Amino acid sequence: MDALILLGSFIALILIGMPVAYALGAAALIGAWWIDIPFQAVMIQVASGVNKFSLLAIPFFVLAGAIMAEGGMSRRLVACAGVLVGFVRGGLSLVNIVASTFFGAISGSSVADTASVGSVLIPEMERKGYPRDFSTAVTVSGSVQALLTPPSHNSVLYSLAAGGTVSIASLFMAGIVPGLLMSACLMVLCLIFARKRNYPKGEVIPMRQALKIVGEALWGLMAMVIILGGILSGIFTATESAAIAVLWSFFVTMFIYRDYKWSELPKLMHRTVRTISIVMILIGFAASFGYIMTLMQIPAKITTMFLTLSDNRYVILMCINVMLLLLGTVMDMAPLILILTPILMPVILGIGVDPVQFGMIMLVNLGIGLITPPVGAVLFVGSAVGKVSIESTVKALLPFYAVLFLVLLLVTYVPAISLWLPHLVL
Repeated sequence: MDALILLGSFIALILIGMPVAYALGAAALIGAWWIDIPFQAVMIQVASGVNKFSLLAIPFFVLAGAIMAEGGMSRRLVACAGVLVGFVRGGLSLVNIVASTFFGAISGSSVADTASVGSVLIPEMERKGYPRDFSTAVTVSGSVQALLTPPSHNSVLYSLAAGGTVSIASLFMAGIVPGLLMSACLMVLCLIFARKRNYPKGEVIPMRQALKIVGEALWGLMAMVIILGGILSGIFTATESAAIAVLWSFFVTMFIYRDYKWSELPKLMHRTVRTISIVMILIGFAASFGYIMTLMQIPAKITTMFLTLSDNRYVILMCINVMLLLLGTVMDMAPLILILTPILMPVILGIGVDPVQFGMIMLVNLGIGLITPPVGAVLFVGSAVGKVSIESTVKALLPFYAVLFLVLLLVTYVPAISLWLPHLVL
């Protein structure tokens, strides 16, 4: 009955249109009233939920990504990707994915990735003879890997939701191979389509021009090197690396590229603060919601339920995947990470799955949800940027869904894909 009151009130509040963050807080208060816990205890959990030093990584990484996204970085990354793969048949579709890989390693955001890369490449792909719905599908699916590769904001959220037992550095390292694997698989699919549909080849860029293009893009890509190099060398923590990334992105944008006006900076800061305030409210209320769940022993009950379904870890992982995929289609990623991680952590520990690997499983699942109707935020952004209907985009995405599901199965059932690099370097 306790679970019904807490979860039922949360679902009911969402159904009547209340924002997810406030629904979490209100449901926590209802749950506290039901089990006779003082409301002050809930408020203390809200405050302590956001009073964590590691959380500073989120606003810094968001700000660094915003500066790079609006400072001309996306155009230079697209040009750099064109040098590397643009000359083959179907090269622009490969350029799209490679550019998303580069940009995702700077922004850590699928929405920013889709908006920045898509606004440059979708019109260009159409001009070269690619169908607009296919171009949009490539852009949307390619942006999912930004959730895995560092500096992924969602990895920071997962570490927080796991109670700090999983280091951000381990999650950053764990996301590199799955992210590259996803990009490689999508590129193979694009090559198959290019050969089947006879998409055009790109032009080979002269060496002198190519070196100039790559040199300009390297200034931005150095942000990734600074972040990972600093963490791995022990010079600074993951949180401190976020602050360094802001300084570097500001320096490159304002003094190297000089495409961004100083007068636009206050507006950029305002947009970033608005985004971060929403995230912090969500984190605080999610902490209170998790506190009430723990008092009601909901995680323990769900663990028992999963273990009664089967004692086979592969079957349980499949059930978890199905649940995450379904929930990801109807709810945004951040609240699901904050809500489900404390619930599922005892389950995956009980069946012997490494929490770092499970972080990658969760991110891939919920990343697919972001490009799946009815509530796919990245899908909506991609359709708006590409000026294509949701229906046409989803139809074009069907083969890309198959590739993403294949990557999900590999990440789920081959632990080395996620764990090899963290074990090697940390």
